[in-house]
Amino acid sequence: MSYNLYLDDFRHPKDSFSYTGLPIYNKLDWIIVRNYFAFVTLIEKKGVPNIISFDHDLVDAHYKKQIFDYNDDKAEKTGYHCAKWLLDYCIDKDLSIPTEIFIHSMNPYGSMNIKSLFDTYYKAFKITPTDVYILPSTSRRMRR
Repeated sequence: MSYNLYLDDFRHPKDSFSYTGLPIYNKLDWIIVRNYFAFVTLIEKKGVPNIISFDHDLVDAHYKKQIFDYNDDKAEKTGYHCAKWLLDYCIDKDLSIPTEIFIHSMNPYGSMNIKSLFDTYYKAFKITPTDVYILPSTSRRMRR
């Protein structure tokens, strides 16, 4: 089943349109998930989406903290954890990742960390990269 997934703790796709100007946020239908567990559950139930738009900071505590220990199992999960889970899931199940990946987070460091996961995946498996867009810092495609 084909669908598009929007991960954000409080925004809606139309909000991302307001600061990026990208029509996909208004023109496409999105399923919105608010946290890591909803992200995992949806993908396990419906399969890998065509397009994903990631936020990094998924709880209020993330807005205050600028240095994350991504290996801390007790910490609240971020968009980085969601991206990491998605890549592990696709590798384990021998599935393709989404055709387009958007990162709409206002956190530039979190955005780059998410992008670096996908860059590492492409390099490790020697595959042609999917389009990865980091927003709003730039509306240009960010390729390896």
